[in-house]
Amino acid sequence: MKDIPMQTGVLRVLRATAASWWRHKKPRRTGQTRQAQRRERETVLGDLGYLKQAASLPNAHVICGEGGTFIHLGWTTVSTFAPIERFPLATLAVARGTPFIDIRPVTDVIAFANLPRVARDGSGDPEPSGSGKSVSLTTYIDMVEGLGARILNDPRSHQSA
Repeated sequence: MKDIPMQTGVLRVLRATAASWWRHKKPRRTGQTRQAQRRERETVLGDLGYLKQAASLPNAHVICGEGGTFIHLGWTTVSTFAPIERFPLATLAVARGTPFIDIRPVTDVIAFANLPRVARDGSGDPEPSGSGKSVSLTTYIDMVEGLGARILNDPRSHQSA
């Protein structure tokens, strides 16, 4: 999946999303077409970069809960308050194979809040408990799945036993 070239459909979605953003619509309405096109192009290129990172980083994942949708890319997070259904960039990342953790079914928010974070670099702490601890993405998925989360593009199914 990492070596799949960007398809025309992906570019169409990113361009349409960029063109629909209010920050890009305003210059178009006021006749500043070149400025709008420049901003849209910058947005599409940035989004393409996020998609490439989502495909290549070991612990990259998309997570969706009641507070919104987040694309975790190591030291970078791209987010919105909207569900994944209204966040085309996250939807594209999941469609291209990025692991997706849907925490909307999780009812024990205290247990979820006490989970360790996913390590940024693919490693994890030897003792994954307590504040500030981090675990690998697969360990995190084991933990959050135990709380009722749904997993798509599960990276654990690609590991050898």
